[in-house]
Amino acid sequence: MPPPVSSARTPAVRDVIVVGAGPAGATAARVAAESGRRTLLLERAVIPRYKTCGGGLIGAALAALPPGLPLKVYDTAGRFTFALDGRKERTLICSSPTVALVYRSELDAALTEAAAAAGAEVQDDTAVTGLEEEDGIVTVRTNRGDAFRARSVVGADGSASRVSRYVGVECAQVDLALEVEVPVDERAAGRWRGRVLMEWGPLPGSFGWVFPKGDVCTAGVVAARGNPVALRAYKDDFLRRQGLVGPRPLHDTGHLTRCRRPDSPLARGRVLVAGDAAALVDHWSREGISYALRSGDLAGRAAARIADAAGAEATAAADRYARQVEEVLGAEMRASDSLMRLFSRNPGLVHTALTRVPAMWRRLDAYVAGRTSVAGIMTSPLGRTAVALGDRVPLGRQRTPAGETTSAR
Repeated sequence: MPPPVSSARTPAVRDVIVVGAGPAGATAARVAAESGRRTLLLERAVIPRYKTCGGGLIGAALAALPPGLPLKVYDTAGRFTFALDGRKERTLICSSPTVALVYRSELDAALTEAAAAAGAEVQDDTAVTGLEEEDGIVTVRTNRGDAFRARSVVGADGSASRVSRYVGVECAQVDLALEVEVPVDERAAGRWRGRVLMEWGPLPGSFGWVFPKGDVCTAGVVAARGNPVALRAYKDDFLRRQGLVGPRPLHDTGHLTRCRRPDSPLARGRVLVAGDAAALVDHWSREGISYALRSGDLAGRAAARIADAAGAEATAAADRYARQVEEVLGAEMRASDSLMRLFSRNPGLVHTALTRVPAMWRRLDAYVAGRTSVAGIMTSPLGRTAVALGDRVPLGRQRTPAGETTSAR
């Protein structure tokens, strides 16, 4: 990683400033720099930094990585085990093992290195404290007392984004994820090698997961924000049943995931948002890396155009970015929202469809491999039939970890 850049040694006005060096931000910075724009990438933490994330790269994410990116893959999932609240476990084989299991700290560092190699300046350990736009220039203020100026800004500073608040991003769904990284012995590592677990949980819209990474397993649970006590109880029960409670976790963290409202803004003036800052996350699986990489690419291209534009042309470039995100990622999110509503009402129906209807598993397998999208699944005859059937079935009753029952949302 290059050393931090002093504002005294750099141009007074840059073309593009990117806030946040995750997959969206590092990609946006690389793309803008590759186009010849003077680009500054700011990151609040010191790179490399830990990031709460399962670290599973599905086909759409792998396809969006820059060619030749040096990244260590600790395992590749060729089998998916599905379970319904600890019952009805069934393991299915992927037609082409695709899901690459990595550490987010290493992924983000590699993407940031690629941005630096493309010519972007990188300054980490720098938090953005505010921004303002005047006369076609955006001023970005930091905790170091800097006031960087640019003709375009991309906010990719995560789900708690300051840039997101500036743009006015609104969310339709907010979830809490609790995750641990647990060392495992050779026997346990062998049991999990090449296999991921997805368990549909006891809380509405919840699930638990285990992702193997050699001598470590990343495991966690996620559900709608609002009942943290029940979610912690589910996590404890889930980890106990998976045999992951003995060793002291390397990390034991939680974070919020946010899914945007369909009409939520993606730009304000010359400021764009991408990735988690734009709340671009799959409603059902809460997968966000593929959304981050793809929106980061679009944002980097749009920021380069905005930097060269004035007045109405800059507005048109920002509007074009919003349309592109809506047409591709927005369509996928609308489909995943439909699936999430079905899953929340009837997790048993979804489980049965995935594990007992071969055609449905083939659809999901194709999605994991990057051969189709959630929209492709939900608009298929099978997907439409499942939604219609789910709408006719009464709301399910799910138990909480303490044993009570609760209506699915």
